[in-house]
Amino acid sequence: MTTQLDHARASFAARLAGFGDSPAIHVDGLTLTYRELAGRVEDLAARLGSERRLVALAASNDVDSLVAYLAALAGGHPLILLPEDKPAALASLVAAYDPDVVLQPAQGGLRLDERRPGSRHDLHPDLALLLSTSGSTGSPKLVRLSHANLQANAESIATYLGITGKDRAATTLPMSYCYGLSVINSHLLRGASLVLTGLSVVDPCFWELFRRQGATSFAAVPYTFELLERVGFADMELPSLRYVTQAGGRLDPDRVRHYADLGRRQGWDLFVMYGQTEATARMAYLPPHLAADHAGAIGVPVPGGSFRIDPVDGLDCSGPSQGELVYSGPNVMLGYAEAPDDLALGRTVTELRTGDLARVNDAGLYELLGRRSRFVKIVGLRVDLGQVERLLADMGVTAASTGSDRSIVVAIEGRHDTQLLAKVLAQGLGLPRAAVDLHAVDELPRLATGKIDYPAVAALPAAREAHPPREPSPASAPDSVRRIFEDTLERTGISGTDTFVSLGGDSLSFVAASVRLEQLLGHLPPDWHVTAVRDLEPKPQAAPDRKISLRQRLLAPVDTSIVLRAVGIVFIVSTHIGLFEWQGMAHVLIAAAGFNFARFQLAGQGVARLRRQLTSVARIVVPSMVFIAFAFLVTDRYSPLNIVLLNAILGPEQVTTQWHFWFIEVIVYILLAMTALLAIPWLQRGERRFPFLYPLALFGAGLLTRFELMDPDVPHTVPAFWLFALGWAVARARNLPQRCLVTALALLTVPGFFENPNRDLTVIAGILLLTWLPALPVPRAASRLTVLLASASMHIYLVHWLVYPPLANLGLPLAVGASLAAGVAYWAACNKATAALLRLRAGTRRS
Repeated sequence: MTTQLDHARASFAARLAGFGDSPAIHVDGLTLTYRELAGRVEDLAARLGSERRLVALAASNDVDSLVAYLAALAGGHPLILLPEDKPAALASLVAAYDPDVVLQPAQGGLRLDERRPGSRHDLHPDLALLLSTSGSTGSPKLVRLSHANLQANAESIATYLGITGKDRAATTLPMSYCYGLSVINSHLLRGASLVLTGLSVVDPCFWELFRRQGATSFAAVPYTFELLERVGFADMELPSLRYVTQAGGRLDPDRVRHYADLGRRQGWDLFVMYGQTEATARMAYLPPHLAADHAGAIGVPVPGGSFRIDPVDGLDCSGPSQGELVYSGPNVMLGYAEAPDDLALGRTVTELRTGDLARVNDAGLYELLGRRSRFVKIVGLRVDLGQVERLLADMGVTAASTGSDRSIVVAIEGRHDTQLLAKVLAQGLGLPRAAVDLHAVDELPRLATGKIDYPAVAALPAAREAHPPREPSPASAPDSVRRIFEDTLERTGISGTDTFVSLGGDSLSFVAASVRLEQLLGHLPPDWHVTAVRDLEPKPQAAPDRKISLRQRLLAPVDTSIVLRAVGIVFIVSTHIGLFEWQGMAHVLIAAAGFNFARFQLAGQGVARLRRQLTSVARIVVPSMVFIAFAFLVTDRYSPLNIVLLNAILGPEQVTTQWHFWFIEVIVYILLAMTALLAIPWLQRGERRFPFLYPLALFGAGLLTRFELMDPDVPHTVPAFWLFALGWAVARARNLPQRCLVTALALLTVPGFFENPNRDLTVIAGILLLTWLPALPVPRAASRLTVLLASASMHIYLVHWLVYPPLANLGLPLAVGASLAAGVAYWAACNKATAALLRLRAGTRRS
């Protein structure tokens, strides 16, 4: 008799290889065909051996994890699948189930930890996969899935989505989560391909990848749609997008209608779906053409499945069409495992009692009414509120918990450190920290019967907003990524999914934030400015094992653009004063301005992006105009054109003191011009679709003035725009060929721009540093000074023209030092004034 295991071993790799040279995976500029993927799977399956063993895999959305998952299936090895970023969950389940092989991330790929040559477990022949329920982690209770479950669910999904070999799905969800895994299974079943990525939808790089690879779909949980609104998804041009799927919790009907209508206008479909891990991911879907009129429905059963509604004792579910939803189908799990002995069990359930209360509407569609037991779903993860209370009880804390699909609210009795408990609880449940809201109370609220008053617990957040607790003083508050962003961006209410860029960070606030982050984390993660707050927060469990080398004690990595700004302003001021001669740094800073414009001013879309860009320009214009107006009043060196920053356009062509502020004027002109260009819809779409080619086109246009092929009829400083565009292109160079190209362009176009070869070399060196080195080592003793000078560089440039003349006779070093100090003081005063205005505006709004 042929078992599911025999069938899997005989056909799995052959099915992959059967799609031949069709693309299977697109990742990091690499494309793997199905034949190549099958080869990798066969190689790893051979390493795992022919004897069945229990395998645990800590997976991320990368090629190694995907190959490991497929190899386990191909070899018939039951697999416990866990997220790579939750080592505590891996340790817990390894301790509970004692797998024979553990696969987890290591330098250069996955590390195969073969704990024994054979297996100590009795493994049922149908057992293929073990997943935590609804994506939760840390609990020994696992869902047992068979090869037939996986095949049936993948087939039904591929059928109702109409997946073909031409489809390309972007992996927006972890493969360790049953919903994310079902995307992989259904596409590989039909010979479609995967755009394999771990990038968030708030990262501009994700959408760059999406367009470049021609992705046709992505999967979303309810919170994903909030993130999509932050990045201006509605205004994006995504010509290859065919459909968006949604599951992982109830999506608000108004939002369903909004996105269904948006998809209809833009040519893609919205599939609202319903599922549980116990049904191998999905049980129902809402046909897209019904979404607008039946936005609250989960739809109809998936192909091959069926529903019935059973009455529930003690609940007001009158009528034959209301009660608990029960699902039957070939994708229903074998049963649960709560201990290693359960791995020998075959099928122990034949249908799935979902725990959801439901009804059938007049259109014959199923609608959910609520939960029969105390569960909530947050960012696609099912949370047992009773388990929350038990976890806290194990720590000696008496608590009551309630919640919604957004967060859990917990009342804890007595005096406890709520911040610490919330962090521990979030980690234990696998939830974002922002989704756990703890409140310390003297006594838990209770009804007259003595039972917990859960509505009173749910009302605690509103009560706290009405009577907020006194904030701790800055000196006593511990530093965190959220606090750093609050301080440097003057923002409150920062969530775990926010990023520095999505919060409106720019090149000015970037300096202060980056250094405090490096001090907090001990290193500066690459692309931290587009990384979610929750992913930046330090991992407490890693702290005790951290070893700091002598190099790390002496040197701190500082962002290259920050170092260039600090060094540049010192060289500029020293050259102007005459301490030494080193020209070219001003033009390096123009290239750095383009580099930072691309990093900070191109996130988001539409009005939100325009507002961010204009705000950034205002942070340059206002301090400049205020100081120049002061200089105009106390000296005779400047004119009203200087105050309004128009001297470079309307002022005299001969170089006089009125040209002192040319650098500020040119930067402002360029930023306003780029903001105006990107406000034009078709140019904005072009930049989003061709993020690297777009600045290269601007660079090419700028070369017309660089080589004097076109006379813009403006002073000679404005043609420096080509350097700004080149810096922009450097920021968009994501791979080796692109970096080589911008390097070649710098080497070909910079020489001869100045009459001084050393000046040319300075500009080339600055551009190459930006291109090839994301950070530079700076002595820790000098890192704070570096950051301070970079932060105040614009203000130093402004004030040094007034500071150094009366001090030059007392000594040039003194004049330089005084100029730097005065600029830092002006920068600090501007920051305090800005903060005061923001507090005043916030107070006005509240009143």
